[in-house]
Amino acid sequence: MTKPTESTQRTQPAQPARPTIVLIGHGMVGQRFLEALADRGVTGTARVVVFCEEPRPAYDRVQLSSCFSGRTPDDLSLVEDGFMARHGIELHVGDPAVAVDREARTVTSQAGVEIAYDTLVLATGSYPFVPPVPGKDATGCFVYRTVEDLLAIEEYAKGLGTGTVVGGGLLGLEAAGALKGLGLTTHIVEFNPRLMSLQVDEGGGAALRRTVEDMGLIVHTGVGGKEITAGEDGAVTAMLLSDGSAVDTDLVIFSAGVRPRDQLARDCGLTVGERGGIAIDERCRTSDPSVYAIGECALAADGRVYGLVAPGYEMAEVAADAIGEAVADRTDQEKRFTGADTSTKLKLLGVDVASFGDAHGTAPGCLDVVYSDSRAGVYKKLVIGADGELLGGVLVGDAEAYGMLRPLTGTVPPLAPEQLVLPAGVGAPAALGPSALPDEAVICNCHNVTKGTIRAAVTEHSCTTVPAVKKCTKAGTGCGSCVKALTSLVEDELTASGVSVDKGLCGCFAHTRAELYEIVRTLRLTSYAELLDSHGREEARSGDGCEVCKPAVASIIASLAPTVGASGYVLDGEQAALQDTNDHFLANLQRNGSYSIVPRIPGGEITPEKLIVIGEVARDFGLYTKITGGQRIDLFGARVDQLPQIWARLVDAGFESGHAYGKALRTVKSCVGQTWCRYGVQDSVRMAIDLELRYRGLRSPHKLKSAVSGCARECAEARGKDFGVIATSNGWNLYVGGNGGADPRHADLLAQDLDDEELIRVIDRFLMFYIRTADRLERTSAWLERIEGGLDHVRDVVVHDSLGLCAELEAMMAEHVAHYRDEWAETLADPERLRRFVSFVNAPGSPDPSVRFVPERDQVKPDLTILAGPTIPVRTLEGSTSR
Repeated sequence: MTKPTESTQRTQPAQPARPTIVLIGHGMVGQRFLEALADRGVTGTARVVVFCEEPRPAYDRVQLSSCFSGRTPDDLSLVEDGFMARHGIELHVGDPAVAVDREARTVTSQAGVEIAYDTLVLATGSYPFVPPVPGKDATGCFVYRTVEDLLAIEEYAKGLGTGTVVGGGLLGLEAAGALKGLGLTTHIVEFNPRLMSLQVDEGGGAALRRTVEDMGLIVHTGVGGKEITAGEDGAVTAMLLSDGSAVDTDLVIFSAGVRPRDQLARDCGLTVGERGGIAIDERCRTSDPSVYAIGECALAADGRVYGLVAPGYEMAEVAADAIGEAVADRTDQEKRFTGADTSTKLKLLGVDVASFGDAHGTAPGCLDVVYSDSRAGVYKKLVIGADGELLGGVLVGDAEAYGMLRPLTGTVPPLAPEQLVLPAGVGAPAALGPSALPDEAVICNCHNVTKGTIRAAVTEHSCTTVPAVKKCTKAGTGCGSCVKALTSLVEDELTASGVSVDKGLCGCFAHTRAELYEIVRTLRLTSYAELLDSHGREEARSGDGCEVCKPAVASIIASLAPTVGASGYVLDGEQAALQDTNDHFLANLQRNGSYSIVPRIPGGEITPEKLIVIGEVARDFGLYTKITGGQRIDLFGARVDQLPQIWARLVDAGFESGHAYGKALRTVKSCVGQTWCRYGVQDSVRMAIDLELRYRGLRSPHKLKSAVSGCARECAEARGKDFGVIATSNGWNLYVGGNGGADPRHADLLAQDLDDEELIRVIDRFLMFYIRTADRLERTSAWLERIEGGLDHVRDVVVHDSLGLCAELEAMMAEHVAHYRDEWAETLADPERLRRFVSFVNAPGSPDPSVRFVPERDQVKPDLTILAGPTIPVRTLEGSTSR
């Protein structure tokens, strides 16, 4: 990386023997172009000079909002350490090109650097479109495009209450998520009748809107901003909308689309489209054969400007190919850019949204196959041609099938369309995997990598791991949505080639978690070191282990503690060093280094006296309080040294640990059941309490959640839990393998019309069989789909006792129940155990000064710097310094 100096403030003519390639713009597409040049050996024979407007090299703009969840700008960098120096590339950061002289073939930068070029590549990207709304230049108006934009928004938002985003597309929802993360009440104003109108149809937009509004965001669709009003200080106070209403707001972010940055091209006389964009041919050449344009600034040969990164990457490859041919004086004419697949899969505000192919069903005679679950926020639509061909689709809330469906576009799928949209656990499961796809199917859309290319990486290039295939093909290195399919393909190809696939837990153990569980149980091992030395890989024995296997083995030993004779207290002896971060202090670590306290409230039932205790504790320690979806009360903001004091008061009041910090049972939700509800047919609260008290503290491969509904109206949402119970007039129906979250799944019916004893007996068996056979960090939903035989096999084992294990499984659960002790009560009773709860080991009486809070809505929130960076003046769109 070089910075302009006095010696560079003059013309540097190109040397005939070494052609000069100048790249203007160093964003995602620009960096991909440089990598493509390097891959073709062009950087070894040509001088490459790059002008970068931003103060940092290329970074992943797609992941920009992740800076609000802990990542730093450096984490987003796309430039591998040493890449520029290794390939002799001259990079001028913070120094944009300001003029192009095509006659003299020179580029001049803002700092006065002038470079003569043989080939010029424009990768100037796009700029945010700001609607011509009166007041748009008021203090507090921003755009959302760069790291610097985020820094400015974060600084200005401190202490404010409300923010508004103009635009409900991809970037608009990202910006809304950022404001929500900063603690602002957030409005979204979208002129179109639905959110993400380009990607989703009316049904998908409705599902997306419901989910977004459930998160607390306020959505206004079908209206536009009419005027932004400001106070006497010039700062934003409100936005007037086109329907006559007004939104009181302290801050406005414009995210209403982008426009190609083509001013340089216009100024130097290149042909530009009527609505913008630098016109290029299929080889990405502009009207000047020595000038190329790629990415969002380019108007492709098919008349479209592509605002997605994948088409930009494809253009980068095409341009690099053409330039490489010119440098090598050959004309292969292989790669051309004639258009691109605009399929997308994104996670916006935590919601999976995907569209592919003819998502809006514009083809004549096409039909829609739709699955919609408004309660779960899931909407799936496939567009099917008259001949059964899959033309496209929309997925909202559950986009798990995207990696399989998109490559099938243009073909007749091997399964009926309805089987492709129904979620697992509803109807017949769709037994379709990546291996069923043809070799020409594109698996990685970001880098246009086909299934055949991935297979060739294994069979022809001797890649034996997923990371090796990623490096060889670039598949899975873009948005990451194809990694699951990629992994499956690699493992299938290795197996077909006769290569043994290492299924070991990690580099320390060649055994799976299930195998280690059996080893610990059978040999009654109580020590991680003993297990590693006797059953670890040869090279790992006598070592310290790794961060994968230590907590996994700790969980196994904890779940088997009564059986093998180990201590059930997770912070005793060696066990303490094996735990995950949260288990170290029996509390959940939060963003600013403080911890949360979650007392158990079985079944969601609580007395007024206990409510008062929680309120008094929260008040006395200044904690943020929130009622959770699991029918508990979370207390946030405790320093580590305050945890024993807080828990002493809670334990004295009869509370126990809620195990929110551990891979264990979290909650058993319930509705009020027949005791209060006129529709209830069973006492759901009593059953929920019984189940929660029975399985509290049960350590498992992943967290466990449950619910009990008192009737078929399902108010407790039992079918979205690891094990859910729904009352019938004849008893209880038991559902298993459900979950919400990023990959929602309806639970499957395991057994029906059970009485109380039968229900508990089957749940005992199910949970112990899951703990015994699941992989590390595998939820019951994933386990049920992975385990050979699936639900039918699990039913045979735990209901019909096909393996003769039921008595053993019941006995192990009985031992757990008999030996349960509350971890916080145990901790408080032992002064030695309390010694760990200090902020600084060498100064046990000193609190952590970095744990700070600021007021918000009559409570507190963390006072932290979300983005690392220098203090910078916050400026409006016109550059005037704001408050």
